[in-house]
Amino acid sequence: MTRLLLTIILMLTARCALGGEIIVHPGQSLHDALRQAREWRRTGDPRCLDGITITLKAGRYYMQQPLFLRPEDSGTTASPLVIRGEQGTVLCGDPRQQHTQLWPREGMARMLAFNKQTRTITIPAPTRSELRTLLSASSVRRGITSANTSLEMVVHQRWAIAILRVRAITVHGDSVAVSFMEPESRLEFEHPWPQPVIGGDRGSSSFLLRTTEQRDGIEQLVILDGASHVTLDGLTFENTCWNRPLHQGHVTLQGGFPLIDAYQLAVPGFPWDSGLENQAWIERPVSAVTVRHAAHVSISQCRFQHLGATALDIESIDGGTVDRCTFDDIGGTAIMAGSFAESPREVHRPYTDLAPQCQHLTIKGNTIHDAANEDWGAVAISCGYVRHCTIADNQVSRVNYSGICVGWGWTPLFTGMQDNHIINNRVSDYARQLYDAGGIYTLSNQPHSSIRDNIISQPYPAPYATNDRGFRIYLDARTDGFTIENNVTEGRPIRRDEIGDNHPGPNLIFKQ
Repeated sequence: MTRLLLTIILMLTARCALGGEIIVHPGQSLHDALRQAREWRRTGDPRCLDGITITLKAGRYYMQQPLFLRPEDSGTTASPLVIRGEQGTVLCGDPRQQHTQLWPREGMARMLAFNKQTRTITIPAPTRSELRTLLSASSVRRGITSANTSLEMVVHQRWAIAILRVRAITVHGDSVAVSFMEPESRLEFEHPWPQPVIGGDRGSSSFLLRTTEQRDGIEQLVILDGASHVTLDGLTFENTCWNRPLHQGHVTLQGGFPLIDAYQLAVPGFPWDSGLENQAWIERPVSAVTVRHAAHVSISQCRFQHLGATALDIESIDGGTVDRCTFDDIGGTAIMAGSFAESPREVHRPYTDLAPQCQHLTIKGNTIHDAANEDWGAVAISCGYVRHCTIADNQVSRVNYSGICVGWGWTPLFTGMQDNHIINNRVSDYARQLYDAGGIYTLSNQPHSSIRDNIISQPYPAPYATNDRGFRIYLDARTDGFTIENNVTEGRPIRRDEIGDNHPGPNLIFKQ
């Protein structure tokens, strides 16, 4: 009786067509449709012999919780699971949950001092009317001002930003000292890199003091965890939030990865790196669509737009494609792949077991425009410990840090990263806000890899940068193993002396 009742409910929420197709209309349950496909496989229903297609009719599907695909939802080579949308199919959060745009309308100002002992940042004093707007007017006269809980400071830190919730402001004539909430105050002042620069080549670091009207909302739309032989096709993912800064601030190491613990060594050096001075533990940014512990997953002709943090995160996979997708108005990184040695591991050790967890991935033919809106230190395409991966024929534009990044670990040692190829991409309008950046950016030793046939514009003249380290191609810390050839900028070949170096290895091959 219970099983019969369940079958009736499922038939009411998703009409089943012949040939292994489940059709869902707006207002009906995606979770129930997925459950029906799972039950077909569990019971050996003949409708799944040639594969199961869940077709979403055009319209908006408001997600109160993520659609969760488990190992039991896996297809096979002969019988894949396909979730496809008709034109106009949108999986979304609440459109009223708009994330806060970080772009400063009237520009950022330069800070005056960064004090590790008092854990304060000194800035030029706002006018009294500005203080009254930002803070409680009744307490301004006392000189020490408790902050409105929605007040935060965005800090420019060369290749990253920090978002710090303000605890208090102390007025000293024509300047004010700002202190911050925990845990971000400890992380900001204890970790040595990145931090604000005072008196850099192009001046001191900049800041933006702002209030935010952001509120908590749904951050994730789809989580594919442990499933294989799955295709997502023709879907639009839209309107997610980024809740972390409201509750913990956001202090990052690089690439948008938030620190959860960090400090500077009293005595620098480890056996694998004699100059290492910083210790850091990070966590993975939240993403609208997450793929992990997966195999043979295809994400094709999908649109990602108006998303507060990472759009698509392929954490671990053996065989997969991301092709012909469009990314627009992304708060963080558009496409992320591979491990970045997240906690509980300390991030700077040369790990050898991580690259095999993300391999045989192809990112091809995608268009990424307007990424890293919320976290300027995020990028368009970011791959960490990966191997046998190809990034080809993508168009990247309007991003605030680097365009395409491959590698992690800051090490000359072989970690398993290898055979990674960045081919025939077009990268423009990058490094709009942060420097120490590249149109194509690499880290560490990656034998048998290549950067070739790419068209890369010159970096954007970032208005708040404290140095000029913006490059078309940037071979950062210990990059090695790449053959670099036939890359073009402004209609001419990129010269070797235009490629940024930071202690590269001996096995780089440059061909004009």
